[in-house]
Amino acid sequence: MKPVSSKTSPVKEAHPVLVSAATMAHGFMRSMAIKPYAPKNRRREFGLMKSFHSMHSIRCQVFREKSAGSMPTIVIAGFVPDATETIEFQRPLLRRHGSIYYLNYPRNGFSVEMFSAQLSDLIDDIHARGNKPLIMSISFGSGLLVDFLRRADEHIHEKIRGLLLVSPVICTDDLIRPKGEKRDGIRFLESSLQKIITADPAKQDELEKQVERSRRCFQALFAAGAENRVLSSKHLAIRRKIMDVLAHTSALGGYERVKALRELEFPALAGSVFAGPVLALMAENEEDILVPRSPTLALFADSERYTRLFPNCRVKKVISKNEGDNVPHASMIFHYDAYNPLLESWYSKLSAPLLQMAV
Repeated sequence: MKPVSSKTSPVKEAHPVLVSAATMAHGFMRSMAIKPYAPKNRRREFGLMKSFHSMHSIRCQVFREKSAGSMPTIVIAGFVPDATETIEFQRPLLRRHGSIYYLNYPRNGFSVEMFSAQLSDLIDDIHARGNKPLIMSISFGSGLLVDFLRRADEHIHEKIRGLLLVSPVICTDDLIRPKGEKRDGIRFLESSLQKIITADPAKQDELEKQVERSRRCFQALFAAGAENRVLSSKHLAIRRKIMDVLAHTSALGGYERVKALRELEFPALAGSVFAGPVLALMAENEEDILVPRSPTLALFADSERYTRLFPNCRVKKVISKNEGDNVPHASMIFHYDAYNPLLESWYSKLSAPLLQMAV
């Protein structure tokens, strides 16, 4: 096994100006490739205009990275970072197969209803172009996706090629243990989310205090992932974007995302959520974030159970090749070398002619 490097980047230490220039150049090139996008028909989104006082505060930003391939991907991220940054080290791989569409959550609010409307409009738009998208969801985004599919009409399901669930979080019980349950130590993220859930949104100072606590938690998680690594200009550019998202997501925006998670229900095993191809990628150290009795961990550990919800599902454990560098929850930025071969294999199988006919 190859040990993890404990060195910091000598280039960064000796040539900070060059590193800064490379980081800025990388950010500029990304902005040239990833551009705002609007589906031609947004009937569901516009149909909600009368239901909300301030549409712009709850509307996701949609971006597209254009490609000539015939198997596009829609990316739905976790709490942090944005979809446009979550798969930075998977972009070339996905782009070989088709365009990439990103749904970035709003900074100052959130609405599951608006999210679902925008996702439906985007799926229809891609299908009208002659393609079926593959939907990749990460962490909290998988909870939103599962909830969406449970409610979506059959004709929406038929327009989706397949699902990629990366470190899925489907409900609050995945991250927060029931009140009164014996606890072995305190989890920073669990504690932070619990305090936001119980906060009174009418008390702005209290809410800001708890959301700021969560900001520090996510910053600490990123710092832990970056520890003992040589960070490239890509990593540094993504770090800048992540810190920007944390700084500019308002207390109300953070609260409403956590509230959305709280309202998600774990699906009953009585019927299928999605009948098409599904790949669930579970990191080897999921238990560092997900609680011991996480319903989602239990689900994807038992093929008899997960095939009730996803009849055509495969589950793969994402394992690092480097000793002492186990893959934590949704670590696609720092452990891309463990994720990418699994993704490449899955995309190749879905693009095979015989499987396309079956789908």
